[in-house]
Amino acid sequence: MSKPATAPRPAARRKAATAAATAPVPAAAAAPAATGARLKRGTTAIDLRIYRAVVNAVMSHRLPPGTHLGEADFCELYRVSRTTVRKALQRLAHDHIIELRPNRGAVIASPTPEQARDIFAARRALEREIVPLVIRHRTPASLQQIRQALEAEDQARRTGDRASWIRLGGEFHLLLAELAGNQVLLRFMGELVSRCSLIIALYESPGASMCENDEHKELMALIEQGKAEQAGALIEHHLLEIEGRLRLGEPGKKINLAEALAGL
Repeated sequence: MSKPATAPRPAARRKAATAAATAPVPAAAAAPAATGARLKRGTTAIDLRIYRAVVNAVMSHRLPPGTHLGEADFCELYRVSRTTVRKALQRLAHDHIIELRPNRGAVIASPTPEQARDIFAARRALEREIVPLVIRHRTPASLQQIRQALEAEDQARRTGDRASWIRLGGEFHLLLAELAGNQVLLRFMGELVSRCSLIIALYESPGASMCENDEHKELMALIEQGKAEQAGALIEHHLLEIEGRLRLGEPGKKINLAEALAGL
């Protein structure tokens, strides 16, 4: 099992919370959160904002597994009460993005290798169902949305913006779930993509490229051509490739929080 990151000094904790608070919220990633918020009584705009910010920071690998999230830091950043912060943290815990630990409070979740394999298996099964629905419901407008997502990935890769590239790779998969037209699948995908981002942050090999845009482009071509069977096989292969690059047989790397958040 991976070792949690060493608890940071107060200044570092503020940086971690700031990374979550200031990170932009992608529209596709926000969709599951927004949908759930409308359904859950008592959710307010501010605790939903905290929830989305933490999810986005996780997807961008700004908040690595084991990072402590201090309630006081969020209270200071958002000018809200601990009650509001706790509502957001409870929602994050419900979606397995964080863990609420006795005497430690909230920490970004640290999935075990066994959990990681289970999560990727669930995601493969889900995305094989999503892709045919995308093809069935495709329109010129939806195909244009996919092209724009691919262009954004290309831009991030060309400029060497790895954090944005990772985030946009997750957004691409969330966009497909959105275009499938099934809100339940979309909500499940929101959780699985965030949990996969945690796993990649914990177990990725140094310098590995986790979500090749060429495979996304090939998938786009198959969707345009209406080839559901081939597209389903490709998405499964794509996710197996990502999982295969992870060092799930090795202990998780210990994260130096000061280095991870430098410049953010």
